Amino acid sequence: MSTPPHHPIAITGAGLGGLTLARVLHVHGIETAVFDLEASARTRAQGGMLDIHEETGQAALHAARLHDAFLAKVHPGGEATRILDKNARLLRDEADDGTSSRPEIDRGDLRDLLLDSLPAGTIHWGAKVASTRSLGDGRHEVTLADGTLFTTGLLIGADGAWSRTRHLLSDATPAYTGISFVELDLLDADARHPEAAQLIGGGMFFALGDDKGFLGHRETDGSLHIYTALRAAEDWLSTIDFTDTAAAKAAVLEHFADWAPELRRLVADADGSLIPRLIHALPIGHRWKRVPGVTLLGDAAHLMSPFAGEGANLAMIDGADLGRCLAAHPDDVEAALAAYEEILFPRSEETAQQSAEGLDVLFNDRAPQPLVDMFASFDTRTA
Repeated sequence: MSTPPHHPIAITGAGLGGLTLARVLHVHGIETAVFDLEASARTRAQGGMLDIHEETGQAALHAARLHDAFLAKVHPGGEATRILDKNARLLRDEADDGTSSRPEIDRGDLRDLLLDSLPAGTIHWGAKVASTRSLGDGRHEVTLADGTLFTTGLLIGADGAWSRTRHLLSDATPAYTGISFVELDLLDADARHPEAAQLIGGGMFFALGDDKGFLGHRETDGSLHIYTALRAAEDWLSTIDFTDTAAAKAAVLEHFADWAPELRRLVADADGSLIPRLIHALPIGHRWKRVPGVTLLGDAAHLMSPFAGEGANLAMIDGADLGRCLAAHPDDVEAALAAYEEILFPRSEETAQQSAEGLDVLFNDRAPQPLVDMFASFDTRTA
């Protein structure tokens, strides 16, 4: 039997966190191998706008020496925010005046920026991880879905919510948060859906009430990306046939029967299929004891609901911090991992708590007033 290939550092997952880590290591002259289940960088659309925070995502881009290139790709006007109630009454209309520290960028553009910054051959596409196991002495073996194996001296799980690496460190599994999303798009909105385009505005959009609502954003391609969201039983989405788009729309709209017609039309007029999403989270304060030769970042380490707006930002700063710790301890991987996890654990616990609180701000019987009040408190702090 031939000896499987060995990679000194292996990253499972070519999301924003894994790519940021690979880039920061490359900046410091450290080679790595990244394994991703997608067949190529263009297998699927990345979707969605991201607001990149100064203290996390932007700090990571500075560490990756990509911040100037990032600024060239931000979406002008994307930080505008509109908040409506279920009757489509506008309660807050905040313009993007260009002074905020959280510029918006298309997730796909950001991922391409990171991908293009890596040496050819860094990413191994079509490499779905089937299992991982310890070989002792900090070494690990990874088995891919096609049956091939490789070994590594440092295994980094950047492989998301359902990580195949997490079990080496923790027995924690994501739990349903009680919130279900149905994702949809309105394409070429200004021309084809002008009423919806005016309703959503130029940036973020919230229409909330009765433990449910619509969350949306205008994309750089002129489309509107919308999530219907509601507190629901975990099996609710499984009762809907999403292969029948008309029936799926009707099933979703049953929950918004008394909402304003212009809000209901966001679903009724959606282009293409509807996509169901269950929102899961790891326990707040998830952490593990130091295990030689392996660690986690991003959702693999601290999956949380999206209601603090920090998921992508945390994944990127995780990757940057881990890369810097490894560069600072080139001859002592365990010291590097211990230093990284000392940063990781308290930061992710604090943010996970904020995310859980954010969920309750959006979905309650007083909504959208708690969200309006929260934005008003930001105004007071910056006045």
